[in-house]
Amino acid sequence: MSTTAIIGRRILAISGADRTTFLQGLVTNDLARLSEGLVYAALLSPQGKYLADFFLLEDGDRILLDTAEPLADGLLKRLSMYRLRADVTIAETGLQVARGIGAAPDGAHADPRDPAMGWRLYGDDLPESPEVDWDALRVAHCVPEAGIELQPDDAYILEYGFERLNGVDFRKGCYVGQEVTARMKHKTELKKGLVTVAIEGTAPIGSEILAEGRPAGKLFTQSGDRALAYLRFDRAGVPLEAGEARVTWPI
Repeated sequence: MSTTAIIGRRILAISGADRTTFLQGLVTNDLARLSEGLVYAALLSPQGKYLADFFLLEDGDRILLDTAEPLADGLLKRLSMYRLRADVTIAETGLQVARGIGAAPDGAHADPRDPAMGWRLYGDDLPESPEVDWDALRVAHCVPEAGIELQPDDAYILEYGFERLNGVDFRKGCYVGQEVTARMKHKTELKKGLVTVAIEGTAPIGSEILAEGRPAGKLFTQSGDRALAYLRFDRAGVPLEAGEARVTWPI
């Protein structure tokens, strides 16, 4: 078993009698799944663009929300704006989160995005152990990360794999940004999206990918001879370049 406490996450607690219905009307996933363990979800803008992603966990009379540190203040502000007269309290917890692969310790919860992403454990003063190459796992299984592949107001969640990653429910009813997301699911064929590509050489994160001199996407996390890239599919069948690196997709 390999475990490490995660740096750069903040855990909020949503409590109050209306906590479940409050979140149910805002986030992309169905909170009925909380009875099964961790739920992966996102908050979108009214225009359907990604604002933040997070894990939700039922913890007695509160729901824990685990999000990336750079997103936490904006997420807290937006949730407070939506609260209105609902019986809901949103507070910092000071809890830590650890993640690992292999045998899960007592109290840990499976990462709902992909079995390869292991498990997560919440508590105080969690132990640190040797680090797992999480970037390699993310690249291999095409799992985006907030602040790298996922940028607020610059991403549509279906283009970044949220359906495959169990981060959106199309039967739960209305939530903020639901109409745009449903239209992308049912009325259009995705022409762009996040994929795992082969790469020879390296290039900075965010490097533009060119297809015979034409913009074809952006390069993100790299691990060995693989990388995550946001691509225009109609331009990806020819040799691709990102700076000095050569990119190939499909692989």
